[in-house]
Amino acid sequence: MRPSHCRRPLASLCLHFLVLCFQVQAAPDFTQHVEAQLQRPDAVSRKHIRSYQLYSRTSGKHVQIVGKRINARADDGNKFAKLTVETDTFGSRVRIKGAESGYYICMNKKGKLVGKKEGKDTDCVFKEIVLENNYTALESVMYGGWYMGFTRKGRPRKGSQTSQHQREVHFMKRFQRTSEERERKFIQVATGAARRSKRMHGAAAAAGSSSSSSASSSASESSSSLASRPR
Repeated sequence: MRPSHCRRPLASLCLHFLVLCFQVQAAPDFTQHVEAQLQRPDAVSRKHIRSYQLYSRTSGKHVQIVGKRINARADDGNKFAKLTVETDTFGSRVRIKGAESGYYICMNKKGKLVGKKEGKDTDCVFKEIVLENNYTALESVMYGGWYMGFTRKGRPRKGSQTSQHQREVHFMKRFQRTSEERERKFIQVATGAARRSKRMHGAAAAAGSSSSSSASSSASESSSSLASRPR
């Protein structure tokens, strides 16, 4: 039987060995887990839904979904320009649907933007990328490197002909004004124009009165000078 003073160094050595093993063991990497979750559709969490317009930097108009046709020619407040944006994961992946038409914006294998009634497939999912110039780019999840883009005339560009630095793929989110807000703005503009017109008429009347006073004063001076001359 071993004495107790011999077992103590052995126990201490085992303890040091266990501590060393815990130190050598690598810390868990959560990056891979997050990336894996971003790749999967989130069917558990409640989808976050937003509503806004997409202003095209090149066409100067808004993206609209008219059935299967998609372009960037809509004016501000157009009913087909109102978009319902649904989150696909807990990241920045979204599905974009026309609030009026009910069709989703999708990209086919040729890079063409098309409207689909069902938007469950991956070709209808886009990744939102906020750029340094505060514009937003929308990259196709199925076809990486291909972006939603429009020409100056509002026609859709093929995804294979786009890149992130092009103006054609830059968009700005705009919230749609209600009819009351548009009417209020119209009243403000009309009131401002009426006030400017009134000021201009007032200034013109004042100028006319001043001219009349000057003319009357000149006529009075002329009459006085004629009357003071010796006959």
